[in-house]
Amino acid sequence: MSTAIPFLARPKYLDGTLAGDVGFDPLGFASNPDQLGQFREAEVKHARLAMLAAAGWPLSELFDQKIAASLGLEPAVDAADRAPSLLNGGLEKISPLYWGFCIGLTAAIDLYGLKRARADVDYAFPGDLGFDPLNLYPSDVGGQERMQLAEIKHGRIAMVAVVAFALQEYIGKEGVVDETPFFFFPLTQTLKAFLEGVVASN
Repeated sequence: MSTAIPFLARPKYLDGTLAGDVGFDPLGFASNPDQLGQFREAEVKHARLAMLAAAGWPLSELFDQKIAASLGLEPAVDAADRAPSLLNGGLEKISPLYWGFCIGLTAAIDLYGLKRARADVDYAFPGDLGFDPLNLYPSDVGGQERMQLAEIKHGRIAMVAVVAFALQEYIGKEGVVDETPFFFFPLTQTLKAFLEGVVASN
């Protein structure tokens, strides 16, 4: 039976060999091994991008105005400290050169990944780009499995987080860093602002 949904049978091709496989495929997308591999590749790519975005989103809200001011540029965040997004607007403030660079870099990485998956004998698992400049990937099998599991779990959480950031800012009309300052500012600063707010309201 599925670990994720105990009252459903485990999908045929989700046999536990992939990191993070808990038998979750209620809509039956992975109907054959090739599709499963393609979906895992896509999941790993989106997970890695989401981890970068989950860190970059609040960092942009914290530092964009300071960096823009030091360079004499217009800040990309709006007056409510919200990062540009499809829901928030403000994407027109970003240079087309930046978008071109991002698309070009993404295409290059994607083409490299496809080439490696098809031709490289060292391609060990979906998403394996052979990129480890700090040599963090363990040499033992147990350590490699733990690292792959950690990556996919963190990536899945990051994908949910980025969607939550976008919805929170759209609904609340306030930047994530201002909505939940205790996550992004020193505790003393947050407590001081909270106490000042309490005193001002009384």
